[in-house]
Amino acid sequence: MHERRSPAFYLLAVFFALFVVFLYGPTITILILSFQGPQGGLTFPMRGVSLHWFAQLFHGIGVVDIGSALWNSLRLGVTVMILTVVASVMAGLAFRRRFRGATLLFYTAIASLIVPSIVVSLGIALEFRIADDTVKAVGAAFDIQWVYNNFTTLMGLFTSGLGAHLSWTFPFGLLIMFAVFNRFNPAYEEAARDLGATPWQTFRHVVLPIIAPAIAGVALFGFTLSWDEIARSSQAMGADNTLPITLRALTTTVTTPAIYALGTVTTAVSFTVIGTMLAIVSIVQRRRRRLGSDAGKGV
Repeated sequence: MHERRSPAFYLLAVFFALFVVFLYGPTITILILSFQGPQGGLTFPMRGVSLHWFAQLFHGIGVVDIGSALWNSLRLGVTVMILTVVASVMAGLAFRRRFRGATLLFYTAIASLIVPSIVVSLGIALEFRIADDTVKAVGAAFDIQWVYNNFTTLMGLFTSGLGAHLSWTFPFGLLIMFAVFNRFNPAYEEAARDLGATPWQTFRHVVLPIIAPAIAGVALFGFTLSWDEIARSSQAMGADNTLPITLRALTTTVTTPAIYALGTVTTAVSFTVIGTMLAIVSIVQRRRRRLGSDAGKGV
């Protein structure tokens, strides 16, 4: 006997299906239209199926250097990912102990989440302009020829741009590590110390394997948030362009499916990173279960 489903079930199922279409429909549409033939346009119906627009993309779109923008975003995303992981883990470990000013420091760290991104970008740009004026003033005061001949600005991909992206990714990493360490059982560390492990050995062989899935999550947040960020990048990158900035510029000048091909490539990179992180988490969890099973058999 099977219990009949209520009308509310079908109503909610339809609502969920519409939500999924609304959420992923634009991405699927861009993906499909990017594989049009040479005569393809920006709307349906499709005109042929080919990789023409991907080839056109890598040959170049007008005066925009897609390759340079892609490389800039990849380098910045990887750097932000590494720094976010390191800083989040260190901060999570530090906040496990009570210390004076912890509450103020915590709210300071996450304050950038509630400040509009464009305001953060403008603020960082203003700070670096003040720093540039200071360097030029010092150069003029002490007659430093290098400043006259070579100095332009301190703003750049790995100065102001890196700071802007870290102001967005670090709070997320910090909150994730807080959640992890709030549920972490200190008995594992106590057992390691009782067996003679040093603090570094305890962290490397006990704490790190346990929190490895969370670290993978922080890394995923760090890269994808940096990879997609545009508001905080808009005023803080100086002469360098990231892929989202380039993509925004192209939407006003490119009227061919090449813009869809670029969207497909950027989405593929994001899904590749997500898939890689999920694979790493799966491998770590499988290894942990195997070690636990071996230890149980040894007992």
